[in-house]
Amino acid sequence: MNDIEKGRPSQQFGGQWTRDKLDILESYLDAYSTALKYRRFDLMYIDAFAGTGLIEFPGRDDDAEVQDFVSGSAERAIKIADKPFDKLIFVEKNQKRYAHLQSLRASHPARNIEVNNSEANSFLRNLDEDWPKWRGVLFLDPFATEVEWSTIETIAGFNALDTWILFPLSAVARMLPTSKAPENIELKWAERLTRVFGDETWRGLYQESPQGELFGSAGVERKPGVDGLLSIYKRNLEGLFGKRFLQNSRTLKNSRNSHLFEFLFCVGSPQPRAIDAAKRIANHILERM
Repeated sequence: MNDIEKGRPSQQFGGQWTRDKLDILESYLDAYSTALKYRRFDLMYIDAFAGTGLIEFPGRDDDAEVQDFVSGSAERAIKIADKPFDKLIFVEKNQKRYAHLQSLRASHPARNIEVNNSEANSFLRNLDEDWPKWRGVLFLDPFATEVEWSTIETIAGFNALDTWILFPLSAVARMLPTSKAPENIELKWAERLTRVFGDETWRGLYQESPQGELFGSAGVERKPGVDGLLSIYKRNLEGLFGKRFLQNSRTLKNSRNSHLFEFLFCVGSPQPRAIDAAKRIANHILERM
């Protein structure tokens, strides 16, 4: 009997890009927990937009009744076996999805699983743990532009959570005016972009670099479209995390080959050996998968 026959609810969302991000995350969780297996730290996994734990895809053939179901991020984290996470925290604002996560928690009574019906930014900014005791992985998988820069700053200050960020390139691009004049953007979108980027650096997408800077040390390469948006966001992440930010990332596209998200990685621990190890693992997974 499969999960659906047992009454397990599913989440209808995504395509191959969804599988890709989940496979990358699962591979990192497995490698991360193994690497810290004999370390003194307790291990934590936080899924800030946890969904239901099960994802449903349309059928792959002509039979409309045929469906494909895969484990979501929460369920995959629970199944990490070599060194299971000591605590798993699933955050979900949607009341129905939260109820589904409660069912998932109940099916694993031996595990330390917390399920929170909360807004992700508020939850993370108020997360109070004894961080010298903990190391862990945080998965930020928003539907659109929900992740705010102030939350990223809080996470960076924990010095404990390796963080995978799904940056919503497509959603951000749709907010920008086609006139290439930032003053034409609607106020509500300008405020949203500033909360996402942390400041108004997103307006740099429309600013021409002075001719004298083109080949000078002060010059900044101006990239159009989604490449420009990504370049600005990466530059802000590097400014915040420093060497803990991994420049390599994965572009996730839909079936029409359009950019949807960029999968980004930042290291939690500020210790040089930890930074090198985490970036090496993440980079290997991004290049291999």
